[in-house]
Amino acid sequence: MNYWLVKSEPFKYSWDQLVEDGKTMWDGVRNYAARNNLRAMKKGDEVLFYHSNEGLAIVGIAEVVKEAYQDPTTDDANWVVVDLKPKKAIPNPVTLEQLKADPSFADMDLVRLGRLSVGTVKSAEYKKIMKMGGVK
Repeated sequence: MNYWLVKSEPFKYSWDQLVEDGKTMWDGVRNYAARNNLRAMKKGDEVLFYHSNEGLAIVGIAEVVKEAYQDPTTDDANWVVVDLKPKKAIPNPVTLEQLKADPSFADMDLVRLGRLSVGTVKSAEYKKIMKMGGVK
């Protein structure tokens, strides 16, 4: 299994909205690095859900339920989407400030590539975030 992180501004699409919807198509990605990460996602991979701009914290864990396919919001075949479903909320959201303060996250995409909307998460990073967030 691989781990990923997606960012969303809560006023546009929040963790609570994903929970309410039960599933969503992660569309609108127009950055090649982020697109490549979407293409690499596999069914069953876990995805950290990060609230950007407001909150600046990892607030939930989603799961990839459908692998990359053509983004229906564009005719350009270069862009893809995946389908995500909520798995569980993180009891104690893990903030960007906490991650930046911990040297073990210095190479994490979220810390290193602040504008990247879909990033990778290493297994060790994921495990530490789960511990920090109180996820059992």
